[in-house]
Amino acid sequence: MHSQSKSNADNAITTENSALLLIDYQSLILLGIQSHDRTLLTNNIVGLARAARAFDVPTVLTTVNARGFGGPFLPELRGIFPDLKTRDRTIINAWEDENFVASVKEARRKTLIIAGLWTEMSLALPVLSALEGGYNVYFVADASGGVNPESHQLAIQQLIQAGARPRTWQQVMFAWQRDWACLDTVDAVREIINSHGGAFPPSLIYETAFSDRENARSLQAPGRGIRPVGMGK
Repeated sequence: MHSQSKSNADNAITTENSALLLIDYQSLILLGIQSHDRTLLTNNIVGLARAARAFDVPTVLTTVNARGFGGPFLPELRGIFPDLKTRDRTIINAWEDENFVASVKEARRKTLIIAGLWTEMSLALPVLSALEGGYNVYFVADASGGVNPESHQLAIQQLIQAGARPRTWQQVMFAWQRDWACLDTVDAVREIINSHGGAFPPSLIYETAFSDRENARSLQAPGRGIRPVGMGK
């Protein structure tokens, strides 16, 4: 984990003050999303989840009525958190589920990053409840979708007006990384961007290629004063 400077404000996202809540990322709910491309939504949430795993950020998983209309937890996420328990519930607002709230409190983080698949239900309701509970709340706007674009946008506006802060999944990841000098997670971030970022930044491509070329050159170039076999004195 990264050490954070004292200059960071309480409402800044860091690896040491934040927890990630992933709510209702389920196969049948995903089929009902009409405001966004479902493949893109899946890509975004997988990128976010992989980043949380890379930075060892406490993560809480929950589903709603998984054996009924909600459907099973997305297998793409299950593969990222194979040992993390997913708490299923019947109540619509995840924050009203005692087991879910207990898991959040166990994380001992006052800054919550909330991502919910269905904007109007999975995201909006627990975000509003967490705000009322005194948490600093960020929500991942590009990892949610609604039954239509208008309902999604209205829910997002409601959350902003209530005091929650919108972020994209990549903004969250880069906030966790904070400094490219933190080398322990640089390779993981590069790989996540390459797989889920849409377009790998040209500067990172150049830097990676340059490093590889320099490494190859240092391995191939003979040292000074060393003559190839067979060369006369």
